[in-house]
Amino acid sequence: MKIYAVGGAIRDTLMGLPVHDIDYVVVGSSVDEMIAKGFRPVGKDFPVFLHPETQAEYALARTERKTGQGYKGFHFYADPSVTLEQDLERRDLTINAMAQEIGADGKQFGPIIDPFNGQEDLAAKVFRHVSDAFAEDPLRLLRIARFAARFPEFSVADGTMAALKAIVQSGELNALSVERIWQELARGLIAAKPMHLFQVLLNTDAAKILLPSTLTTKLAAESFREQLIDHYDATGDSLEERCAITLMDLPASEIRSWAECVRMPIEVRDFAEIFSGLRSLINQYAETRYQAVDILAWFNRADVWRKPDRSQALLNLADKIGFNVSVLTTAMRNAQALNTAEIIAGIEAQDRSNGERIGSAFESARLAAITAAL
Repeated sequence: MKIYAVGGAIRDTLMGLPVHDIDYVVVGSSVDEMIAKGFRPVGKDFPVFLHPETQAEYALARTERKTGQGYKGFHFYADPSVTLEQDLERRDLTINAMAQEIGADGKQFGPIIDPFNGQEDLAAKVFRHVSDAFAEDPLRLLRIARFAARFPEFSVADGTMAALKAIVQSGELNALSVERIWQELARGLIAAKPMHLFQVLLNTDAAKILLPSTLTTKLAAESFREQLIDHYDATGDSLEERCAITLMDLPASEIRSWAECVRMPIEVRDFAEIFSGLRSLINQYAETRYQAVDILAWFNRADVWRKPDRSQALLNLADKIGFNVSVLTTAMRNAQALNTAEIIAGIEAQDRSNGERIGSAFESARLAAITAAL
Protein backbone atom coordinates (compact mmCIF):
# COMPACT_ATOMS: atom_id res chain seq x y z
CA MET A 1 0.00 0.00 0.00
CA LYS A 2 1.38 3.38 -1.09
CA ILE A 3 -0.13 6.84 -0.86
CA TYR A 4 0.45 9.63 -3.38
CA ALA A 5 -0.46 13.30 -3.65
CA VAL A 6 -1.82 13.82 -7.15
CA GLY A 7 -3.24 16.40 -9.52
CA GLY A 8 -3.59 20.09 -8.71
CA ALA A 9 -1.41 19.99 -5.61
CA ILE A 10 1.61 18.88 -7.66
CA ARG A 11 0.83 21.32 -10.46
CA ASP A 12 0.45 24.32 -8.15
CA THR A 13 3.60 23.42 -6.17
CA LEU A 14 5.62 23.34 -9.38
CA MET A 15 4.10 26.69 -10.38
CA GLY A 16 4.97 28.24 -7.01
CA LEU A 17 1.30 28.72 -6.12
CA PRO A 18 -0.24 28.10 -2.70
CA VAL A 19 -1.74 24.65 -2.23
CA HIS A 20 -5.05 24.66 -0.39
CA ASP A 21 -6.22 21.09 -0.91
CA ILE A 22 -4.40 17.88 -1.67
CA ASP A 23 -5.93 14.92 -3.48
CA TYR A 24 -4.61 11.59 -2.25
CA VAL A 25 -4.59 8.32 -4.16
CA VAL A 26 -3.95 4.98 -2.46
CA VAL A 27 -2.34 2.26 -4.58
CA GLY A 28 -2.24 -1.42 -3.66
CA SER A 29 -4.98 -1.33 -1.03
CA SER A 30 -8.60 -2.45 -0.72
CA VAL A 31 -11.79 -1.27 0.95
CA ASP A 32 -11.34 -3.78 3.77
CA GLU A 33 -7.74 -2.71 4.45
CA MET A 34 -8.64 0.98 4.46
CA ILE A 35 -11.44 0.40 6.96
CA ALA A 36 -9.16 -1.76 9.09
CA LYS A 37 -6.70 1.15 9.25
CA GLY A 38 -9.42 3.46 10.57
CA PHE A 39 -10.40 5.22 7.36
CA ARG A 40 -14.11 5.99 7.04
CA PRO A 41 -15.76 5.28 3.67
CA VAL A 42 -17.74 8.18 2.16
CA GLY A 43 -17.69 7.60 -1.61
CA LYS A 44 -20.89 6.76 -3.44
CA ASP A 45 -19.61 6.15 -6.97
CA PHE A 46 -16.15 4.85 -6.06
CA PRO A 47 -14.17 4.13 -2.87
CA VAL A 48 -13.23 7.38 -1.12
CA PHE A 49 -12.26 7.47 2.55
CA LEU A 50 -11.70 10.07 5.25
CA HIS A 51 -8.43 9.93 7.15
CA PRO A 52 -9.09 9.02 10.80
CA GLU A 53 -7.16 12.04 12.09
CA THR A 54 -6.98 14.76 9.41
CA GLN A 55 -10.35 13.96 7.74
CA ALA A 56 -8.66 14.47 4.37
CA GLU A 57 -10.05 12.43 1.47
CA TYR A 58 -8.16 9.40 0.18
CA ALA A 59 -9.33 7.56 -2.95
CA LEU A 60 -8.35 4.09 -4.05
CA ALA A 61 -6.55 4.04 -7.40
CA ARG A 62 -9.10 3.29 -10.11
CA THR A 63 -9.77 2.99 -13.81
CA GLU A 64 -12.95 3.97 -15.60
CA ARG A 65 -14.98 2.87 -18.60
CA LYS A 66 -17.63 4.88 -20.45
CA THR A 67 -21.07 3.29 -20.03
CA GLY A 68 -23.53 6.14 -20.62
CA GLN A 69 -24.02 9.82 -21.32
CA GLY A 70 -22.65 12.69 -19.29
CA TYR A 71 -19.91 12.98 -16.74
CA LYS A 72 -21.65 10.40 -14.55
CA GLY A 73 -21.87 7.82 -17.32
CA PHE A 74 -18.80 5.85 -16.20
CA HIS A 75 -18.12 2.54 -14.52
CA PHE A 76 -15.22 2.74 -12.06
CA TYR A 77 -12.99 -0.18 -11.17
CA ALA A 78 -10.93 0.02 -7.97
CA ASP A 79 -8.68 -2.88 -7.04
CA PRO A 80 -5.23 -3.39 -5.44
CA SER A 81 -3.94 -4.32 -8.90
CA VAL A 82 -4.69 -0.87 -10.38
CA THR A 83 -1.41 0.99 -10.82
CA LEU A 84 -0.67 4.67 -10.20
CA GLU A 85 -0.07 5.21 -13.93
CA GLN A 86 -3.47 3.70 -14.76
CA ASP A 87 -5.10 6.06 -12.27
CA LEU A 88 -3.25 9.07 -13.69
CA GLU A 89 -4.17 8.10 -17.25
CA ARG A 90 -7.89 8.70 -16.61
CA ARG A 91 -7.24 12.34 -15.62
CA ASP A 92 -7.97 15.27 -17.89
CA LEU A 93 -4.74 17.18 -18.55
CA THR A 94 -1.09 16.21 -18.45
CA ILE A 95 -0.41 19.01 -15.95
CA ASN A 96 -2.97 17.39 -13.65
CA ALA A 97 -1.64 13.86 -14.13
CA MET A 98 1.45 14.03 -11.91
CA ALA A 99 2.02 12.52 -8.48
CA GLN A 100 4.47 12.39 -5.59
CA GLU A 101 4.68 9.78 -2.85
CA ILE A 102 3.56 10.55 0.71
CA GLY A 103 5.74 9.28 3.56
CA ALA A 104 4.73 7.97 6.97
CA ASP A 105 5.07 11.52 8.30
CA GLY A 106 2.39 12.71 5.87
CA LYS A 107 4.84 14.75 3.79
CA GLN A 108 5.65 14.45 0.09
CA PHE A 109 9.03 13.02 -0.84
CA GLY A 110 10.93 11.62 -3.78
CA PRO A 111 10.73 12.48 -7.48
CA ILE A 112 7.66 13.78 -9.28
CA ILE A 113 6.01 10.86 -11.05
CA ASP A 114 5.11 12.22 -14.48
CA PRO A 115 4.28 9.50 -17.02
CA PHE A 116 2.56 11.88 -19.47
CA ASN A 117 5.13 14.71 -19.54
CA GLY A 118 3.08 17.16 -17.54
CA GLN A 119 6.17 19.10 -16.48
CA GLU A 120 7.04 19.76 -20.12
CA ASP A 121 3.57 21.10 -20.82
CA LEU A 122 3.71 23.15 -17.63
CA ALA A 123 6.94 24.77 -18.81
CA ALA A 124 5.48 25.33 -22.28
CA LYS A 125 2.21 26.61 -20.77
CA VAL A 126 0.05 24.22 -22.74
CA PHE A 127 -3.21 22.49 -21.86
CA ARG A 128 -2.93 19.00 -23.36
CA HIS A 129 -5.27 16.08 -22.71
CA VAL A 130 -3.86 12.84 -21.37
CA SER A 131 -5.65 10.26 -23.52
CA ASP A 132 -8.43 9.78 -26.06
CA ALA A 133 -10.79 9.09 -23.16
CA PHE A 134 -10.70 12.84 -22.51
CA ALA A 135 -13.54 13.46 -24.98
CA GLU A 136 -15.81 11.00 -23.16
CA ASP A 137 -16.42 13.40 -20.25
CA PRO A 138 -18.30 16.61 -21.23
CA LEU A 139 -17.50 18.26 -17.90
CA ARG A 140 -13.89 18.51 -19.03
CA LEU A 141 -14.76 21.18 -21.56
CA LEU A 142 -15.94 23.45 -18.77
CA ARG A 143 -12.92 22.57 -16.67
CA ILE A 144 -10.57 23.58 -19.50
CA ALA A 145 -12.52 26.83 -19.97
CA ARG A 146 -12.22 27.53 -16.26
CA PHE A 147 -8.50 26.67 -16.25
CA ALA A 148 -8.02 29.05 -19.20
CA ALA A 149 -9.46 31.86 -17.07
CA ARG A 150 -7.28 30.92 -14.10
CA PHE A 151 -4.07 30.46 -16.13
CA PRO A 152 -4.54 32.95 -19.00
CA GLU A 153 -0.96 32.58 -20.20
CA PHE A 154 -1.66 28.95 -21.21
CA SER A 155 -2.85 27.89 -24.66
CA VAL A 156 -4.91 24.86 -25.63
CA ALA A 157 -3.06 22.24 -27.70
CA ASP A 158 -4.50 21.70 -31.19
CA GLY A 159 -5.39 18.08 -30.45
CA THR A 160 -7.09 19.06 -27.22
CA MET A 161 -9.11 21.77 -28.97
CA ALA A 162 -10.25 19.14 -31.47
CA ALA A 163 -11.29 16.91 -28.56
CA LEU A 164 -13.24 19.78 -27.00
CA LYS A 165 -15.09 20.40 -30.27
CA ALA A 166 -15.86 16.68 -30.45
CA ILE A 167 -17.51 16.93 -27.02
CA VAL A 168 -19.78 19.71 -28.31
CA GLN A 169 -20.61 17.85 -31.51
CA SER A 170 -21.46 14.69 -29.58
CA GLY A 171 -24.33 16.45 -27.83
CA GLU A 172 -23.07 15.29 -24.45
CA LEU A 173 -23.04 18.80 -23.01
CA ASN A 174 -26.81 18.42 -22.75
CA ALA A 175 -26.27 15.60 -20.24
CA LEU A 176 -24.42 17.84 -17.77
CA SER A 177 -26.26 18.77 -14.60
CA VAL A 178 -27.13 22.45 -14.46
CA GLU A 179 -25.51 22.68 -11.03
CA ARG A 180 -22.13 21.59 -12.42
CA ILE A 181 -22.45 23.99 -15.36
CA TRP A 182 -23.01 26.93 -13.04
CA GLN A 183 -20.28 25.78 -10.64
CA GLU A 184 -17.63 25.74 -13.36
CA LEU A 185 -18.83 28.99 -14.96
CA ALA A 186 -18.87 30.74 -11.59
CA ARG A 187 -15.33 29.60 -10.80
CA GLY A 188 -14.17 30.86 -14.18
CA LEU A 189 -15.91 34.21 -13.71
CA ILE A 190 -13.98 34.97 -10.54
CA ALA A 191 -10.65 33.80 -11.98
CA ALA A 192 -7.88 36.11 -13.19
CA LYS A 193 -9.14 36.59 -16.76
CA PRO A 194 -12.81 35.61 -17.25
CA MET A 195 -12.70 36.44 -20.95
CA HIS A 196 -10.50 33.39 -21.53
CA LEU A 197 -13.35 31.26 -20.19
CA PHE A 198 -15.70 32.71 -22.78
CA GLN A 199 -13.09 32.44 -25.52
CA VAL A 200 -12.85 28.67 -25.06
CA LEU A 201 -16.64 28.40 -25.12
CA LEU A 202 -16.74 30.47 -28.31
CA ASN A 203 -13.92 28.57 -30.02
CA THR A 204 -15.61 25.23 -29.38
CA ASP A 205 -19.17 26.38 -30.13
CA ALA A 206 -20.14 25.46 -26.57
CA ALA A 207 -21.26 29.06 -25.97
CA LYS A 208 -24.35 28.46 -28.12
CA ILE A 209 -25.39 25.66 -25.76
CA LEU A 210 -24.32 26.98 -22.38
CA LEU A 211 -24.75 30.78 -22.50
CA PRO A 212 -27.69 33.13 -23.13
CA SER A 213 -28.16 33.62 -26.88
CA THR A 214 -27.86 37.42 -26.68
CA LEU A 215 -24.60 37.16 -24.73
CA THR A 216 -23.19 34.65 -27.22
CA THR A 217 -23.99 37.00 -30.10
CA LYS A 218 -22.39 39.97 -28.35
CA LEU A 219 -19.28 37.98 -27.39
CA ALA A 220 -18.65 37.33 -31.07
CA ALA A 221 -17.81 41.04 -31.48
CA GLU A 222 -14.23 41.97 -30.62
CA SER A 223 -15.29 45.43 -29.43
CA PHE A 224 -17.67 43.91 -26.88
CA ARG A 225 -14.99 41.51 -25.63
CA GLU A 226 -12.52 44.36 -25.22
CA GLN A 227 -15.10 46.40 -23.32
CA LEU A 228 -15.77 43.48 -20.98
CA ILE A 229 -12.06 42.99 -20.37
CA ASP A 230 -11.74 46.66 -19.41
CA HIS A 231 -14.69 46.35 -17.05
CA TYR A 232 -13.30 43.19 -15.42
CA ASP A 233 -9.95 44.91 -14.91
CA ALA A 234 -11.66 47.88 -13.25
CA THR A 235 -13.43 45.78 -10.62
CA GLY A 236 -12.62 43.11 -8.06
CA ASP A 237 -13.30 39.39 -8.31
CA SER A 238 -16.75 39.44 -6.71
CA LEU A 239 -19.01 36.88 -8.39
CA GLU A 240 -21.99 39.23 -8.17
CA GLU A 241 -20.06 42.05 -9.85
CA ARG A 242 -18.49 39.87 -12.54
CA CYS A 243 -21.82 38.28 -13.39
CA ALA A 244 -23.61 41.65 -13.45
CA ILE A 245 -20.98 43.14 -15.78
CA THR A 246 -21.19 40.16 -18.12
CA LEU A 247 -24.97 40.25 -18.38
CA MET A 248 -25.64 43.98 -18.13
CA ASP A 249 -26.62 44.41 -21.80
CA LEU A 250 -29.21 41.63 -21.58
CA PRO A 251 -32.86 42.32 -20.74
CA ALA A 252 -33.87 41.26 -17.24
CA SER A 253 -36.21 38.62 -18.67
CA GLU A 254 -33.35 36.83 -20.44
CA ILE A 255 -31.17 37.02 -17.34
CA ARG A 256 -33.99 35.49 -15.29
CA SER A 257 -34.57 32.73 -17.84
CA TRP A 258 -30.88 31.75 -18.00
CA ALA A 259 -30.50 32.02 -14.23
CA GLU A 260 -33.27 29.47 -13.82
CA CYS A 261 -31.66 27.18 -16.40
CA VAL A 262 -28.30 27.06 -14.58
CA ARG A 263 -29.69 27.40 -11.05
CA MET A 264 -27.85 30.64 -10.42
CA PRO A 265 -27.99 31.68 -6.75
CA ILE A 266 -30.86 34.10 -6.18
CA GLU A 267 -28.68 36.88 -4.78
CA VAL A 268 -26.37 36.73 -7.81
CA ARG A 269 -29.34 36.69 -10.20
CA ASP A 270 -31.03 39.64 -8.51
CA PHE A 271 -27.84 41.71 -8.51
CA ALA A 272 -27.40 41.06 -12.25
CA GLU A 273 -31.04 41.80 -13.07
CA ILE A 274 -31.08 45.05 -11.12
CA PHE A 275 -27.76 46.15 -12.62
CA SER A 276 -29.18 45.49 -16.08
CA GLY A 277 -32.03 47.85 -15.18
CA LEU A 278 -29.52 50.44 -14.01
CA ARG A 279 -27.66 50.13 -17.30
CA SER A 280 -30.93 50.76 -19.17
CA LEU A 281 -31.66 53.77 -17.00
CA ILE A 282 -28.21 55.23 -17.69
CA ASN A 283 -28.65 54.59 -21.42
CA GLN A 284 -31.95 56.46 -21.28
CA TYR A 285 -30.21 59.46 -19.72
CA ALA A 286 -27.61 59.45 -22.48
CA GLU A 287 -30.39 59.76 -25.07
CA THR A 288 -32.63 62.26 -23.30
CA ARG A 289 -32.48 62.94 -19.57
CA TYR A 290 -33.48 61.27 -16.35
CA GLN A 291 -37.14 61.22 -15.40
CA ALA A 292 -37.91 61.12 -11.67
CA VAL A 293 -40.56 58.45 -12.16
CA ASP A 294 -38.07 56.15 -13.92
CA ILE A 295 -35.48 56.63 -11.21
CA LEU A 296 -38.06 55.83 -8.55
CA ALA A 297 -39.06 52.70 -10.43
CA TRP A 298 -35.43 51.51 -10.35
CA PHE A 299 -35.08 52.46 -6.68
CA ASN A 300 -38.15 50.35 -5.91
CA ARG A 301 -36.81 47.42 -7.95
CA ALA A 302 -33.45 47.69 -6.19
CA ASP A 303 -35.28 48.04 -2.86
CA VAL A 304 -33.06 50.88 -1.78
CA TRP A 305 -35.32 51.31 1.24
CA ARG A 306 -34.61 47.93 2.85
CA LYS A 307 -31.34 46.98 1.13
CA PRO A 308 -29.30 50.20 1.04
CA ASP A 309 -25.95 48.39 1.05
CA ARG A 310 -26.79 46.41 -2.08
CA SER A 311 -28.14 49.53 -3.79
CA GLN A 312 -24.93 51.42 -3.03
CA ALA A 313 -22.88 48.46 -4.28
CA LEU A 314 -24.78 48.57 -7.59
CA LEU A 315 -24.11 52.28 -8.01
CA ASN A 316 -20.47 51.83 -6.98
CA LEU A 317 -20.05 49.13 -9.62
CA ALA A 318 -21.49 51.41 -12.29
CA ASP A 319 -19.08 54.14 -11.20
CA LYS A 320 -16.08 51.79 -11.31
CA ILE A 321 -16.72 50.87 -14.94
CA GLY A 322 -17.07 54.48 -16.01
CA PHE A 323 -20.74 55.42 -15.71
CA ASN A 324 -21.60 58.78 -14.16
CA VAL A 325 -24.05 57.97 -11.38
CA SER A 326 -23.56 61.04 -9.20
CA VAL A 327 -27.09 62.29 -9.85
CA LEU A 328 -28.56 58.88 -9.03
CA THR A 329 -26.50 58.66 -5.85
CA THR A 330 -27.71 62.07 -4.71
CA ALA A 331 -31.31 61.18 -5.57
CA MET A 332 -31.05 57.96 -3.62
CA ARG A 333 -29.66 59.66 -0.54
CA ASN A 334 -32.37 62.32 -0.70
CA ALA A 335 -35.09 59.72 -0.91
CA GLN A 336 -33.58 57.55 1.82
CA ALA A 337 -33.26 60.54 4.16
CA LEU A 338 -36.99 61.26 4.19
CA ASN A 339 -38.56 61.32 7.63
CA THR A 340 -41.08 58.48 7.80
CA ALA A 341 -42.96 59.96 10.75
CA GLU A 342 -43.38 63.29 9.00
CA ILE A 343 -44.79 61.65 5.88
CA ILE A 344 -47.34 59.69 7.91
CA ALA A 345 -48.21 62.78 9.94
CA GLY A 346 -49.07 64.56 6.70
CA ILE A 347 -51.79 62.01 5.90
CA GLU A 348 -55.38 62.70 7.00
CA ALA A 349 -55.99 60.96 10.35
CA GLN A 350 -58.73 58.74 8.96
CA ASP A 351 -56.37 57.47 6.21
CA ARG A 352 -53.40 56.56 8.39
CA SER A 353 -54.46 52.91 8.55
CA ASN A 354 -55.00 52.76 4.79
CA GLY A 355 -52.01 50.95 3.31
CA GLU A 356 -52.69 52.21 -0.21
CA ARG A 357 -52.91 55.82 0.99
CA ILE A 358 -49.69 55.49 2.99
CA GLY A 359 -47.92 53.95 0.02
CA SER A 360 -49.07 56.76 -2.24
CA ALA A 361 -47.82 59.36 0.22
CA PHE A 362 -44.38 57.74 0.33
CA GLU A 363 -44.23 57.56 -3.48
CA SER A 364 -45.08 61.26 -3.75
CA ALA A 365 -42.49 62.25 -1.14
CA ARG A 366 -39.80 60.13 -2.81
CA LEU A 367 -40.62 61.55 -6.23
CA ALA A 368 -40.24 65.06 -4.83
CA ALA A 369 -36.90 64.19 -3.26
CA ILE A 370 -35.64 62.72 -6.54
CA THR A 371 -36.91 65.70 -8.52
CA ALA A 372 -34.98 67.99 -6.19
CA ALA A 373 -31.80 66.07 -6.96
CA LEU A 374 -32.40 66.44 -10.68
